[in-house]
Amino acid sequence: MINHQLLGQLAALQGLMMQLAENSPEAQFQRQIHPELGSLAHILGSAVYRELYWLRELVQQDGALSQRVEKLFRPGALPLAEQCRQLPPQDHLLNWAAEIQDQHLQQLANPGLLPDHPLLQGDAILYFILQEHALSYERMLSLQLLLQLQQQDLSYRAGSILESRLPQMAFTEVNQGAYRIGSSADDPWAYDNELPQQIIQLSAFAIAQRPVNNAEYLGFIEDAGYQREDLWGSGKAWLRAESRGAPLHWRKDGHGHWYGLGLNGPADLIADEPVQGISQYEAKAFAAWADLQGGTTAGAVLPHEFQWEAAVRTQAIQADGRVWEWCNNLFKPYEGYQRPASSQYATADFDDQHLCLRGGCLHTQPLLRRTALRQRALPHWNFAFSGLRLVIPPGKPFWEKD
Repeated sequence: MINHQLLGQLAALQGLMMQLAENSPEAQFQRQIHPELGSLAHILGSAVYRELYWLRELVQQDGALSQRVEKLFRPGALPLAEQCRQLPPQDHLLNWAAEIQDQHLQQLANPGLLPDHPLLQGDAILYFILQEHALSYERMLSLQLLLQLQQQDLSYRAGSILESRLPQMAFTEVNQGAYRIGSSADDPWAYDNELPQQIIQLSAFAIAQRPVNNAEYLGFIEDAGYQREDLWGSGKAWLRAESRGAPLHWRKDGHGHWYGLGLNGPADLIADEPVQGISQYEAKAFAAWADLQGGTTAGAVLPHEFQWEAAVRTQAIQADGRVWEWCNNLFKPYEGYQRPASSQYATADFDDQHLCLRGGCLHTQPLLRRTALRQRALPHWNFAFSGLRLVIPPGKPFWEKD
């Protein structure tokens, strides 16, 4: 018997993606605005293909529909740009998606319509599809933001003037010791990249109680942070190519005051809100600058994802989920990782290029807000609603301090 709470979550996610797609003008729906992001049409179609592959081709042994559209949606079947170009008109794709999703909901709600299959035991495949759909929906919102950024409202005037501050945040110490990392093998939500759960040894460190906020990031900007290449390390080439001087969605009004462009249009930047819309290069440059400011941020760097997870598990910090937080390590498999038998189920981004993000953002669905969840992105991605938190590593263990 399928868990009807999970079925309700599936219907809700399908509805969210369809609503976003239906409200998008045809030109925006079909447009691939970023070379590493599909169009809204492609992201929606890929979610439908995901259901076809697992629920039809594997569970029902009927690959007629999934194989017909495989070249358009399976990663690597064609170059992404070519997949986007070959997609049908908006109304055709939306009707196709709605019909298939409705059929799947009916089948899942009536157990007699589906064969007995290992993927349905314990609702295993439903947990996987739900999380992948949630990530797809957030990616669609990222794309919507990129489209919004091309339609700047030149008439907007900031009502609340953002003023800069030095980064003087409070830190919480985490003692040297052994910490549990990853998900339990019996957790139905666990991705393969969260396994196996293990105990790791960490040196003592201190972690900021909150992410870096807009006022502090403005301090970095006003201190010529984007002009000082000594702060940028491996990000120098990106900085020169991008010619950036602020987070992705920051703009200046006619009086030279900063404001933000969001999914709902222009709005004032709130000083205490976490900064977002930055690449990992920007996050590391800010950390290097914060280190030079001395005080509580002397020695600051980005956290390793193990430090972040240990800090959350010990309640040294609260994962408030307002921005994804860049980490300072590559997205790699855990020691003892075993690749799932199906390549479609296995994590595809262990490529020594993707980096880790933790925590979730305002647009992250509740089912993804898990301590062990590992998000990943390329270092130049600044569209993933991402910000940063600082750590001071490593200090003496607590028993050796004066």
